[in-house]
Amino acid sequence: MFLLKKISFSIAIISSICMLSACKGGLGLGGFNLFPLSDDIQLGAQVSKQIESDPATYPLLREQGNEEIYRYVRGITQKILNSGRVKHKDDFVWQVKIIDDINTLNAFCTPGGYIYVYTGLINYLETEDELAGVMGHEIAHADLRHSTRQMTKIYGVQTLLSVATGTADPSMMEQIALSLVNLKFSRSHETESDDNSVHYLCGTSYNAAGAAGFFEKIQSEGGSRTPEFLSTHPSPANRVENIYKQAQKNGCRTTDTSRSEYTKMKRLIR
Repeated sequence: MFLLKKISFSIAIISSICMLSACKGGLGLGGFNLFPLSDDIQLGAQVSKQIESDPATYPLLREQGNEEIYRYVRGITQKILNSGRVKHKDDFVWQVKIIDDINTLNAFCTPGGYIYVYTGLINYLETEDELAGVMGHEIAHADLRHSTRQMTKIYGVQTLLSVATGTADPSMMEQIALSLVNLKFSRSHETESDDNSVHYLCGTSYNAAGAAGFFEKIQSEGGSRTPEFLSTHPSPANRVENIYKQAQKNGCRTTDTSRSEYTKMKRLIR
């Protein structure tokens, strides 16, 4: 009887919310979200576990012998988190791992704040500001809960209701977690994360438009090394323009910090 009342109550709440938002993304640019915050944390932990168990796909850089590069990248993360502008700074783990793949230009952040940066991206970028900009973008995906917002769209109300009420198959959360590893974000999510990268970095000593450096370099190479994940997203040119516009609108710093330490750090990548 209690379960029936709980389900009926949940359906009533979801129905009311959907009427207000038409269940098409009524809560912000990036879309509607029916997952509770605790699910972001749980899903992120499961994705992290999956990555740890698959070294062939995700060859994590050992911390032993690479303490300096880990200290450096984690220091960038802390500066962003300490900007005072990351909404879920105290809710998520914000754990940083480096993936040892010099040929891959990528970084990503799971729900709950598990951050992964490829050595290929670190080596490709020119300044700490650029890496901070990209990391700010990835942190924003988690902070804005884009993964679970996307899952809401993919799995629908009924599946999420079963998860919320504890009536789902025990493997459901694991299935959802596994699908997050290769989840592609929408154009609106990418724009939202670009904007928030600027917002975060504006509260630090970094060039708030740091993320633009990555896209400018991709442009200068004529797209010869454009990562696959950018193929369905706004063009680098549009993103560069938008990032600088956001920085200018908010009166943020747009000059780089010193390159010398970053150049020294890049030499540590074997």
